[in-house]
Amino acid sequence: MELEFGTTAIEWRGPAPFVFAPVPADESELIAESARELTYGWGVIPVEATVGGTTFTTSLFPRDGGYLLPLKVVVQRAEGIRVGDAVRVRVRLGR
Repeated sequence: MELEFGTTAIEWRGPAPFVFAPVPADESELIAESARELTYGWGVIPVEATVGGTTFTTSLFPRDGGYLLPLKVVVQRAEGIRVGDAVRVRVRLGR
């Protein structure tokens, strides 16, 4: 499954601050329908994501009924992304 969406980069503070692209509700619902087949544990779903011209692998994290896409520092730097920026994302679910 491949999805494309726009969102706003947010910061979520855990042990260290991280920047995420929240998956919108409609897309999160589609992902949740296939989550059982895709997850490798704890509800995390492997994806290949593209933001701007940067493609990378990571995993979606379940959070508050939706999903968060971590934006690696290398992606943030390559695409000039900061918290609060509008981000266009394409994700391909699974490995």
